[in-house]
Amino acid sequence: MAYNYEEYIRKGRLPHIWCPGCGYGIIMKSMIRAIASMGWRKDETVIASGIGCASRLPGYLDFNTLHTTHGRSLAFATGIKLANPALKIVALGGDGDMSAIGGNHFIHACRRNIDMTVIIFNNNIYGMTGGQYSPTTPAGAKASTAPFGMLEPDFDLCKLAVAAGATFVGRSTSYHALPMEKLFKEAFSHKGLSVVEIITGCPTGFGRKNNQKTPASMLLWQREHTVNKKMAENMSAEELEGKFITGILHHDTSKDEYVENYDKITGFTLEHGGK
Repeated sequence: MAYNYEEYIRKGRLPHIWCPGCGYGIIMKSMIRAIASMGWRKDETVIASGIGCASRLPGYLDFNTLHTTHGRSLAFATGIKLANPALKIVALGGDGDMSAIGGNHFIHACRRNIDMTVIIFNNNIYGMTGGQYSPTTPAGAKASTAPFGMLEPDFDLCKLAVAAGATFVGRSTSYHALPMEKLFKEAFSHKGLSVVEIITGCPTGFGRKNNQKTPASMLLWQREHTVNKKMAENMSAEELEGKFITGILHHDTSKDEYVENYDKITGFTLEHGGK
């Protein structure tokens, strides 16, 4: 299917600020295709972000968008959803934005199971502010604040989301653009809190410090270290060592959605333009 990307882009905001070889443009186009194929109208779609390279993305998209404070996109998105549950909400940010300063909001959004999608762009680094290590920087990897290698263990964001109560959790990579688009559509269709982690590369902040010297080498690394969930089910722990699993990792339809429960008590959101 052919897509008119320009229909969804604020051309006056271009050129974008992302470095050459950054995977964020691939993710943005997959998002556009997924939203277009869902038939969401631009005026019913809200995309919120915090601070960071990934969080600049809503500025390039012609939807209802918010560029909020660092780590707080989920707080703003929650307020919007409660004010008007009919809106389609996507909150996005980088691994630092979502799991460091925004970690508290992330786990409680998962716990509440409010009906929106959270997309985490995981490039294992703070890209915008100088290449500092983040909660997802792998042990031993180098960063501007870890010149001898990362000492702390890293978060598995998908396991964290499941443990916190998210009812849909999936993972893809910027190499797997079409599977990523399909995963976005699955997440957008889910009723409840859906989390999608996208493994992507930062050639400037992470790659050049960790022997991944070109954007192409970072994409090939993603391909070589990815195992689809169906394949992983037939692999041993030894075979999965050093790999990450992609696809839908968790899907639970039994848990009540937050706004509906809120309405049972107050009736507020239905009275003020909700579903």
